[in-house]
Amino acid sequence: MRKPKAKNLTSLIVLLYLSASCEPQSIEIDSSSSADLVMHNGAIYTVDNAHSWAQALAIKDGRIIYVGTDVGINDFLGADTKIVDLQNKMVMPGMQDVHIHPISGGILSASCDLNGLSNIAEYRTAISDYANANPDLEWILGGGWAMSVFGAGGKPNRKIIDELVSDRPVFLTSTDGHSGWANSLALELAGITKETPDPVDGIIDRDPETGELIGSLQEGAMTLLEKYIPSDTMESKIAGLRYSMEMLNGYGITSIQDAIVRETELQTYRHLEGQNELTLRVVASLWWERAQGLEQLENLKKLRTKYTSNLVKPTTVKIMQDGLVENYTAVLVEPYYIPSQSKGIPMVEPEFLKKVVTVLDAENFQVHFHALGDGAVRQSLDAVEESIYENGRLGNRHHISHLQLIHPDDFGRFTELDVVANFQPLWAYKDTYIDDLTAPFLGEERMKFMYPIKSIQDAGGMIAFGSDWFVSTPNPFHQMETAITRQGATGELSEPLLIEESVDLKTAIDAFTINAAFVNNLEKETGSIEVGKFADLVVLDQNLFEIETHDISETKVLLTLFEGQEVYRDMIE
Repeated sequence: MRKPKAKNLTSLIVLLYLSASCEPQSIEIDSSSSADLVMHNGAIYTVDNAHSWAQALAIKDGRIIYVGTDVGINDFLGADTKIVDLQNKMVMPGMQDVHIHPISGGILSASCDLNGLSNIAEYRTAISDYANANPDLEWILGGGWAMSVFGAGGKPNRKIIDELVSDRPVFLTSTDGHSGWANSLALELAGITKETPDPVDGIIDRDPETGELIGSLQEGAMTLLEKYIPSDTMESKIAGLRYSMEMLNGYGITSIQDAIVRETELQTYRHLEGQNELTLRVVASLWWERAQGLEQLENLKKLRTKYTSNLVKPTTVKIMQDGLVENYTAVLVEPYYIPSQSKGIPMVEPEFLKKVVTVLDAENFQVHFHALGDGAVRQSLDAVEESIYENGRLGNRHHISHLQLIHPDDFGRFTELDVVANFQPLWAYKDTYIDDLTAPFLGEERMKFMYPIKSIQDAGGMIAFGSDWFVSTPNPFHQMETAITRQGATGELSEPLLIEESVDLKTAIDAFTINAAFVNNLEKETGSIEVGKFADLVVLDQNLFEIETHDISETKVLLTLFEGQEVYRDMIE
């Protein structure tokens, strides 16, 4: 049963704002340059410095030329002006996801997709059905299986797939992308045997008694097999990006930071931009190849120069510093509670990481770190600190994503070092990953610092949000709700995970708008509804400030504009 909605507060807020001394924003126009589009009779949440509200706005040539009252909008009407009556609907800036995988996620959606399935029986059915429906495929590829289905460590057995598909190689990645599940033929084709040594950045899972291959590969061990898999075609990448763009625009997302990009992904973006199909602003995180050294810097610089365009900016370098807590590869300050007493696997040696970040910073690259464990977070912060010591403060807006566990001694360092905390808030609730695969191996004391969003905010740090789709939904309203409730957004209403780390709605919206725009170096052009900025806007079916918190996840987008052009519509005239 839905809870009753709160009384209409926004109308009062709008009236209070409009009656205040501040003047509506506008620019001078003459009668020949009236607005292309006017939206009025709305509850427009501007996310400007005052987080003020307005009733109306006007758009000309893709940019906002007026924000203010319904009365003031009359000056911007012309014979050809399109007028939209918002019917008191809420308008907010187009949202920005600062950690997402749109191309690979789109490709996965067209492959053997196990996302959303909950047990081995369902996996069996999906794998078998996909293989039977695609008899001509050389490899059966896909993913989305959950580590929690296979117990501690997440080690699915090759024999399960062998029973279903034995004549073709099969390789399926986990929902988080950090583990792979292969059948026997795939392992054989890759030359992986029980004598194959573990790579320095990964684990080949083996039966503890016989040493035989289980069939699961953790982290860098996946590359031993992946190099034998046929590369995705440009056609599949283009189709994957088109799929993702349509989905993201439907969620009100107009800018992203693609978290792993190589040249073929840049070519994909270039193709769609050249066809005037790209409806996202894209900051591309160029992948740091950890098997290489500083010699790759020149190629990164060449890619930045070659592929920088109006909508695509390959100005960021992604460094993966650790793995996952669930497979004991996330780097911790103190050991896991497992027999090996492991502290995880640092993907880049910490002292070398300092050199890498210092060089990248000097070349004015933003660094986008992957760090889940408190040890990896500390190593990332240490590297930024070293870059400041060597280069001074260059303002490159480095950010650390995931941040599942942060040592309290490091809370204040985000502010001190100007590092943005890039959380994936949908993960901050008690599910089987937390209860069964994390808590027993971290212990009660460290569990107090899981996804400490409010603690970082209270320490003065900037908070931004991203989804890490395809790992979890890109729906920002699900993520906002969990950030506020610390519970699941689709009915998982167990005890909140550290309710003291919840944030308010204003913070959650900022994290997807103006703060995310800051991370993307776009805050002068997007992230708020202000005169002069691009008209990247979203109209919602309900006002987020007028409803119960547990209803936020039910919010639907009615209209998305990208530079004033409609890129998604659902029932608004």
